[in-house]
Amino acid sequence: MVRTPLTPEERRRGERLGELLRLARGPRSMVAVAASAGISAETLRKIETGRAPTPAFFTVAALAGALGLTMDDLLARCTAEPVDPDGPADRAEPPAEAGALPLIA
Repeated sequence: MVRTPLTPEERRRGERLGELLRLARGPRSMVAVAASAGISAETLRKIETGRAPTPAFFTVAALAGALGLTMDDLLARCTAEPVDPDGPADRAEPPAEAGALPLIA
């Protein structure tokens, strides 16, 4: 089976997911979070570094649960268009919820 190459946007989305997971993990060890999610530390490492930009749905769901994130939050943050600070001012950032992580560009 031959995999279709990822588009640049799919790669960027995977990088945003990895960055969001790293931020949500905070000071917790990669091993502890991976164990809590029921995945290997190597799988988490690949996702966080963008080497696995399209992880399985259930892997992402398990990580979200282990990190106290909702799937809606992950989806919104990983698919959001990066905000260009020099771009049009009419693009507003969605309101942040209390305790929410900052939007990843």
